Amino acid sequence: MVNVAILGFGVVGSGVAEVLATNGPHIDKKVDDLIRLKYILDVRDFPESPFADKVIHDFSIIENDPEVNIVVETIGGAKVALDFTRRALAAGKSVVTSNKELVAEHGCELLQLAQEKGVSYLFEASVGGGIPIIRPLNQCLAANEIEEISGILNGTTNYILTRMIRAGLSFDAALKEAQQNGYAEQDPTADIEGHDACRKICILASLAFGRHVYPRQVPTEGITGVTLADVAYADACGKKIKLLGRAIHRDDGKVCAYVAPHLVDVEDPLAGVEDVFNAIAVKGNAIGDVMFYGRGAGKLPTASAVVADVIDAARHKDAKKRMVWAEGGDDVAVPPTDLESDWYVRAEGTLEAVKAAFPDVSLLPRAGAPENEFAFLAPSMTRSALDGKLAGLKPCSVFRVLG
Repeated sequence: MVNVAILGFGVVGSGVAEVLATNGPHIDKKVDDLIRLKYILDVRDFPESPFADKVIHDFSIIENDPEVNIVVETIGGAKVALDFTRRALAAGKSVVTSNKELVAEHGCELLQLAQEKGVSYLFEASVGGGIPIIRPLNQCLAANEIEEISGILNGTTNYILTRMIRAGLSFDAALKEAQQNGYAEQDPTADIEGHDACRKICILASLAFGRHVYPRQVPTEGITGVTLADVAYADACGKKIKLLGRAIHRDDGKVCAYVAPHLVDVEDPLAGVEDVFNAIAVKGNAIGDVMFYGRGAGKLPTASAVVADVIDAARHKDAKKRMVWAEGGDDVAVPPTDLESDWYVRAEGTLEAVKAAFPDVSLLPRAGAPENEFAFLAPSMTRSALDGKLAGLKPCSVFRVLG
């Protein structure tokens, strides 16, 4: 029998318990051993829960129980969760997690510890919720040199942008609606400022390119600066605004990674990804372009990915699941300073100043725009070159155009 302990009985942790119980007979057919939930660790009691008899408050009980084979960490953060994960792996237990912050900051260390102890450290649910992406990158696309990963990695920001585009809501109104619907936390900073997407692109880049990319190395811009004016101008040129995380493998071996709003052509598959859905596009030198799409968050979709890792860990109980990347460093990741792209610019100034800097651009229309406001698409160049040309204007919004 394979015994499982869940750390943290919040949304995801309770979802994992529910999936294990509801789909138990189905899961048992996929593994030689029976998978059973033995403990749930939380600081709270849950007397009304059908799992109340499994709740404990002392991690050492799990740590010292030789019958516990797999620990599911759904606590979140990188403090207590890091301590418990280290101790579980050191005790010879496989660990499965949905904790993107922990993997993004400490994944290399924890994968190496798991390898030393002959167990597995798996984190499918840390990126894309229920969307399978970690396993395909590690297995199905293993024959490819990955050239680029880009995607909509945060459901909250995608929902907000969708409501701004579809319903004409302001950013603040769309955020409030997202909070009312349970798609955004009361403190939405990690989502709207891009930190959540940053952690996820770091995990994907580390796995795809073989060395740890840390969040501190990835320039990150959220969507708080996006306005309805930008939405209207984007529509005028047949594009939509999406918050993308991107990681590009350069010819010199370094990784150019960043998170920022982009204008995406309406014909691009990413433009059709709306509401809380996520999509991740991967470009390989053999397979070309592939895309993974689905619900990027939610209790049961995320729990589905966690339990899939539990099954995988159970199958590899006697032969660990190999997944590892090397330590990072200052030589691994670079900002997109030298990355050339087309640009969307909304600026204040005079028509003469616009034409002096960009003589061939066509201005984008918007009903009710102020006389001193101009928006246009600038041709391909680096950001520093663009900033030089914008010296005579007051930039209000500057986004890359995906392409």
